[in-house]
Amino acid sequence: MTKIFILTGEASGDLLGARTMAALRRLRPGIEFLGIGGEQMAREGLVSLFPMHDLALLGLAEIIPNIPNLRRRLRQTVDTIRAESPDILLTIDIPGFALRVLKEIGPGKLKRVHYVAPQVWAWRESRVKKYPGLWEELLCLLPFEPAFFAPHGLHPVFTGHPVLESGADQGDAARFRATHNLPATAVPVIFMPGSRRGEIARLAPIFRDTLTLLQPQIPGLVPVLPVAQGVDETVRAATRDWPVRPLLVHGAQERYDAFASAHAALTKSGTSTLELAMAGVPMALTYRVNPLSAWLFRRMAKVEYVGIVNILAARPLVPELLQEDCTPPKLAATLLTLLGDPQARARQRQGYREVLASLLAPAGTPSEAAAQAILALLG
Repeated sequence: MTKIFILTGEASGDLLGARTMAALRRLRPGIEFLGIGGEQMAREGLVSLFPMHDLALLGLAEIIPNIPNLRRRLRQTVDTIRAESPDILLTIDIPGFALRVLKEIGPGKLKRVHYVAPQVWAWRESRVKKYPGLWEELLCLLPFEPAFFAPHGLHPVFTGHPVLESGADQGDAARFRATHNLPATAVPVIFMPGSRRGEIARLAPIFRDTLTLLQPQIPGLVPVLPVAQGVDETVRAATRDWPVRPLLVHGAQERYDAFASAHAALTKSGTSTLELAMAGVPMALTYRVNPLSAWLFRRMAKVEYVGIVNILAARPLVPELLQEDCTPPKLAATLLTLLGDPQARARQRQGYREVLASLLAPAGTPSEAAAQAILALLG
C-alpha cells in the first residue's frame, strides 16, 4: 500500500489537499493518508495529527509569541513522519512551517513534494537560494512560476490552478435569495476579512465602519460574510456591533450561491479573489498587517501589485487599498463606484476571463495534473 503524509495549515490548503487526495485515490486506489489538515481533508479520511489552525499564523506579531508551540508541533510532525515511514511527504503551502519540516526530513528514500510554490518571486527573492535539496518536485499554480524556479534546479511543474475546480462560477443566486428571504430590492455585498483570527481582528472593525458609511447610500444593502472553518465564533464576536447584522454563510455551496447574488465584494488578498473572479463579482481588495510586516514587505517587494488577479493581468484590474489606504472612507468610496458604474464592472469581468484562461491545467483538471506528478515520483 502506498502511504502519503500530507500536511497543510490553512483553509485554502485544506481544500487543495482534499481535492488532491481524491484525485490520487482515483489514480491509485488504496492509498493511505496521514498528516495534518482540516475538515475538507477529514472528509477524505484524514485523521489530523493536531488541529491545523495551530499553524495558521500571519506576521511577526502573531508568530513570535507562538514560537514555543510551533517548535513543539514541528518536532511532533517530524517524529511522526520518521516513525510512519511514508512513501511520499506532500506539504501544501504554509512555507514557514512546511519548509522546516522538509529540511528536517532531508533527502533519502522518502520522496518530498511541495505544492504551491513559495511566492519568493514577489518578495525576498534571495530566499530561493535556500530551497535546492528540500524537495524532489515543486508543484506550481501560476503559469510564470516554472520559468522562475527552473534555473535554480527546483524541479517545478505547472499543474494549473485548483480554483478552476472550485465551482465558484456555479452558484445559484435565486436559491440564496430564497434561503435568506431576501426581497428583490436587496443588494447583497460580500465582505471577506479572511480566514485567520488575526486577519478578522484587524479587518472586521474597518469593515464595520465601511458598512456604516455605505448603509445610508445603498438602500437594501445586505452584508454577506462567508465564514471559514474553525473561526465561526471569532466572526460572530467580531460582527456583533455591525450596524447591519451580516448574513454568515458556511460551506462551499452557500458561499458560491452568495457570490452569484452579490453586487460587489470587499475582500482581503488571497485565493478568494480568484473565486470572486470566477463568479464575475466586481471587487475591491484590501489588507492591513502589523506596520513592521508591511514595512518589510515594501522594502523587499518585487511585484507592482499584491492581488494575484492584478499580477496575472499585469494591470490594476482590481482596486488595491492597502495599509494606510485601508480606511472606511476610501473603502466605501471604492465600493460605491463598483456598485454604481456599469462600465467599471464590465471592465473587471472582461479582465477576469483573461486571467482565468491563463490558469488552465496542461491536461485534465489541476488536481489530476498534481496527482499525476506526485505518483510519477513513485514510478
